[in-house]
Formats: sequence, C-alpha cells, structure tokens
Amino acid sequence: MATEVVAALLWRGDRFLACQRPAHKARGLLWEFVGGKVEPDESKQEALIRECREELGVEIAVEDVYLEVTHTYPDLTIHLTLFEGRILAGEPQKLEHHDLRWLTPAEIPQYPFCPADQVILEKLRTHGRGEGTPCG
Repeated sequence: MATEVVAALLWRGDRFLACQRPAHKARGLLWEFVGGKVEPDESKQEALIRECREELGVEIAVEDVYLEVTHTYPDLTIHLTLFEGRILAGEPQKLEHHDLRWLTPAEIPQYPFCPADQVILEKLRTHGRGEGTPCG
C-alpha cells in the first residue's frame, strides 16, 4: 500500500519554490517540493498546512490539485498529491531543508530532483503555471 504524501507548488511571480533535502535523509540533497506524509488523523490539506508551517515557517492556503503521482522507490511506494498553494503569511525559511530556491520552469534541468517529481516537472516545463496561464 502506498504512503500518502502531499506537497505544495508555491509560486512567486513566474518562479516556484524548490527545497533541497537534508544530506542525512533518504534521497539526501535532491530537490523537491515542500511537503510530507499525511498523518492518520488529518486530511491532505491539513497535512500540507502543517508541513509548510514545520518546514518553512509559513502559513499557506491550499488550492487546486496540480497533479497526482504514484512512485515506487526501493524503500517505499508513495502516492503524491501536489497542490497549488499560496503563502498567506511569513517568508520561507530553511527550518528543515539544506537549501531553498525560487526556480523558473526553464531552470528545472539544472537541479537534480527526486524521481517521484519527474512527471510533475515535465508538466511544469511544458504547461507552466496551471491551466490557461502562459509559461513565464
């Protein structure tokens, strides 16, 4: 059975937030979207709000689902739901990550992302920010 994981696609203008995993964790130093595992007692949206608070120190509004992906790693299978989100309060801080960067979709190839994110990254490169919004 897949582990339920949520992540946020947060935009600032034409750039989205990418987070570099800590070196000591699985898939260390790879890039990803902020997020984490859904706890048994919370909804996906509640989990994402909690993760953004814990990992970045920001309050977010969870919006529409951008994409859902199931990916099998050697150590686990995840079902990842990536939500569009908006920062309501705070400035992202490196509370858990090694680094944070605001990237344009064109910069994606310069950063090694987690394998589960590859389908999402391809959609970002080809479609950009949501439906009907031109790539920046």
